[in-house]
Amino acid sequence: MDIQAFFRAVVEQNADALRSFFCVGAEIRWHNTNELFTVEEYIQANCQYPGQWEGELERVEPLASGSLATAAHVHAREGGPSFHVASFIRLEAGKIAALDEYWGDDGPAPAWRRAMRVGRPIREGD
Repeated sequence: MDIQAFFRAVVEQNADALRSFFCVGAEIRWHNTNELFTVEEYIQANCQYPGQWEGELERVEPLASGSLATAAHVHAREGGPSFHVASFIRLEAGKIAALDEYWGDDGPAPAWRRAMRVGRPIREGD
């Protein structure tokens, strides 16, 4: 499977392209919001999400049985929301049979932790 092409289809909200990456009967889970989707429900939720998006795959790691783990940064084109997402992709015959995703909002460290004066920015300027 071309993971770069799949990621492009996600951020471009390209429903037709997205369909081609999934097995019939695939399940998609967004754990942070406790949602389980069919392929068509996932495509609807992804493609009707408000705004226009860009993103970068920051890491792709092969797992056992040909599965993949990815880390990505997704952000609104005109500023605004920004997210990091960890995805675990189970493949069968080169298509997605199961997709488990964990989405997190980007933002500053909470005030209580900044007050502790622990940690430092991963990237300067953020």
